[in-house]
Amino acid sequence: MKFLNHIVFLETFLLLMLVATPGLAQTQTQTTEKKAAASPEADAQEKNLQAYIDLLRTNVRQQKAEIMGAVMLLSADDAAKFWPIYTEYDAELTKLNNQRVENIKEYARNYTQMTDEKANELIQKSLAYQKQRSELFARTYDRVKQAVGGVTAARFAQVENQLLLIIDLQIASSLPIVGQGS
Repeated sequence: MKFLNHIVFLETFLLLMLVATPGLAQTQTQTTEKKAAASPEADAQEKNLQAYIDLLRTNVRQQKAEIMGAVMLLSADDAAKFWPIYTEYDAELTKLNNQRVENIKEYARNYTQMTDEKANELIQKSLAYQKQRSELFARTYDRVKQAVGGVTAARFAQVENQLLLIIDLQIASSLPIVGQGS
């Protein structure tokens, strides 16, 4: 029964994540279009966009930690070992995600005048981000496995991977495809 409660909680979170933020890319695109038209207004919109991104990321980070805590089912001893590792992982992931956000902002700024060179540059940055995130995830899995064992580490890896996939899908589905509508 406890497991079913965790699944329902996870599904509810996933649904909220998919419904809550599709407007982000639209806001970014609108911000980019208006930026060309009016500079003071564009500055205000850029600040609003950044505040929205910061708020969204804070909420996602908090919800992610809550889901992780609910699904991990850790004993007090294992929790004392796991959470410092997870906190360090999350801090490093946040730094990587800052790079990702900057890349998305650059994409939004260049969307209407995308060149082959800029498209390649943005994709290379995205590939580098994915590689760094994958390496961080693998290192963290190994640390969790050493600290609390293989089964608990596998649970961490499965839940974290699912959450990252949802966030990736959310971001990808919000961004317009290059060259369409420009």
